[in-house]
Amino acid sequence: MIEIYTDGAASGNPGPGGYGAILKSGKHYKELSGGFRLTTNNRMELLAVIVALKALKAPQQQVIIFSDSKYVVDSVEKGWVFGWVQKGFKDKKNKDLWLQYLQLHKIHQIKFKWIKGHNDHPENERCDRLAVAASQDKANWQIDTAFEAERNSASKLL
Repeated sequence: MIEIYTDGAASGNPGPGGYGAILKSGKHYKELSGGFRLTTNNRMELLAVIVALKALKAPQQQVIIFSDSKYVVDSVEKGWVFGWVQKGFKDKKNKDLWLQYLQLHKIHQIKFKWIKGHNDHPENERCDRLAVAASQDKANWQIDTAFEAERNSASKLL
């Protein structure tokens, strides 16, 4: 069983953002993080899950993901995302990331567990620190291309 802990952060929402993830299995431990110049908290929460799952070295892993994001946990555990697929993600945000997640969902056995954020859970607190630090690290910011393109095209319609 692989344990994954994730968190996302955004200042301004949208604004600079970051994600943090911890992967644990037996004696193995790995931390991942990244920051973006313009994104949303929900995108970073979901991207943390995606990046962590992509870091797994073999398919068909049994994975439990601990997240403080009701958006991510409920979307999968309550099956909402599968309904969104059937409706072509009509009026839903973050389609690009959900499609990435769904590809990973097919190759691993994934369960989610919601944990209360900022509640002294050691791994959740560490993921939060990783996400916030990455969101503030301007020198290493990436561009959330899909988000910025969608935002730019939406502003042109106004």
